Amino acid sequence: MTLVDEIKKRSVHVDAAIDELLPVAHPEELYKASRYLVDAGGKRLRPAVLILVAEATGSDLKSVLPAAVAVELVHNFTLIHDDIMDKDDVRRGRPAVHMIWGEAGAILAGDTLYSKAFSILSKVQNEPSRILKCMDILSKTCTEICEGQWLDMDFEKREKVSKAEYIEMVEKKTSVLYAAAAKIGALLGGASDETAEALSEYGRLIGIGFQMYDDVLDMVTPQEVLGKVRGSDLMEGKHTLIVIDAFEKGVKLDIFGKGGATQEETDEAVRTLTECGSIDYVKNLAISYINEGKAKLDALRDCPEKELLLQIADYMISRKY
Repeated sequence: MTLVDEIKKRSVHVDAAIDELLPVAHPEELYKASRYLVDAGGKRLRPAVLILVAEATGSDLKSVLPAAVAVELVHNFTLIHDDIMDKDDVRRGRPAVHMIWGEAGAILAGDTLYSKAFSILSKVQNEPSRILKCMDILSKTCTEICEGQWLDMDFEKREKVSKAEYIEMVEKKTSVLYAAAAKIGALLGGASDETAEALSEYGRLIGIGFQMYDDVLDMVTPQEVLGKVRGSDLMEGKHTLIVIDAFEKGVKLDIFGKGGATQEETDEAVRTLTECGSIDYVKNLAISYINEGKAKLDALRDCPEKELLLQIADYMISRKY
């Protein structure tokens, strides 16, 4: 089976668990709004990482499903709130939650996913001490995600952002949830603290590589494939590593911070970033993070799940959207 098949084989169980653990209850519109983005699909990469790590360290899919659902709900809660803050109208090829239920409704939908995630995580059947560690990890992760989002918004007000500041932001906003997924999976699988920490590093490193490559995709992928407006990061004035590198080289981008740029303007900006080498620079750096993350999997015994985790790392920098 291919990696996609292996992820789907597990995500089917994750989806069924979401139906069971997060049913559409009263008031229905709140839960419809909460489930809207979750039900729209997504790759389920974070739950897949958690499940595969758990399987590789001695557990089984069924016993960790509540934890996998909790991680996926946290991910979707961040997307709903990000779309409000970034004023993005499209997500996964569909109108964003706030475009249907309004900003207030979308905020409540995100808050519901956030709170339900912890309630669902508490349903895991495992040693109480390990469950408590997992709750602490997820709680700290949510705080770091908020810190990362704050940094991201703060960067938009600034003329200059350093590469080190960008890495800190990306780590907190994106990679910490991959790290949490891997570490929670390891703890629930019965791994030692040392192994769990190594796998957390795997998640952190591939998460950074994932976000760097995501920034590349935002520049070069058509909207119909990407599921959101191409070049939106540029138009919103986001200091991605591509932009930071270009600015350090003295490149000027007229499209930067200019909402509603035309397709021609976007194409010209992408050409400029390609010619100055900034897109290739970020691609290559993403690859280095992915390779470093893969090395952390030496903490695992050789098994099919380890091979799939290696493939997930490679997928981070080979995907099309």
